[in-house]
This record gives sequence, C-alpha cells and structure tokens, in this order.
Amino acid sequence: MSKKIIGKIERISILDLELFDLDAKVDTGADSNALHCDEIEIDDQGFVHFRLLDKIHTAYHGRKIKLPLYKIKMVRSSNGLLQQRPSIKVTVTFFGKKYQTAITLTDRSDMKYPMLLGKNFLNKRFLVDVSQEYLAKSSKGEL
Repeated sequence: MSKKIIGKIERISILDLELFDLDAKVDTGADSNALHCDEIEIDDQGFVHFRLLDKIHTAYHGRKIKLPLYKIKMVRSSNGLLQQRPSIKVTVTFFGKKYQTAITLTDRSDMKYPMLLGKNFLNKRFLVDVSQEYLAKSSKGEL
C-alpha cells in the first residue's frame, strides 16, 4: 500500500458533525486527534454533549451536538499537563477517502487550528512533508 504525502496543515471534513473543509494541523508528536469545541458535558446515559462554536473558523456552525461517548482518554496537552478528555468515533473524509476515527474533544481556542491530526490516524496511511500545506485540496480537487 502506497502512502500519500500530506502537508503540515490540511483540510478534513467530519461528516457526523457536518464540519466541512476544516483546517487541521498535522502533529506526528500527538497520539490522537483533537477537536476544538465548547460546553463539553458527559451525561449519565453515556452521551457527550458539546457545541461547535467559534467565530474565527468558518466551518463551525454553532450547533449543540450529542453523540455516544467512545471513551475517556488521558492526554498530555501541549503545556505538558495530563487531562481527561472525552472522545467520539466519527467518519471523516480526507484526501478523497472516508475513514472511521476517534477524536478527543477539548478547548483549543488558544490554538491557531481547530483540529489536530495525530499519529494514530496518520500511521501506515500518510507521510508528512512539513514544507508543504493543503496538499489535499490541490490533489485533484478530491475534497
């Protein structure tokens, strides 16, 4: 299986959340994917509730979302602290293909990009060329 070359910043669509062409930073140092959202709550029935609200990122639509909780994951954040984060399973479209993947939910309001793509998603599928950006969009218009 040949691996596709991707840049350090790419666009991804999360079909279950109706988020399309969302800017994502590719981070081979991160284990998991992370998505910026607000008002994150877990209920007693095993669902996670969150809002996709962000004035800066045009793909965000402000809706309140309710999805089954996949699992609670311990994640070391960019400041080095361990955090418990809820994660969800979703279908994404990336480079013209659909993938099932887990995404942790967190407040990334201080970060430039609303989504992070980690090595668990990238592994055995993609090679990262850090000198490039947005190869998915220019790659035959697949997204």
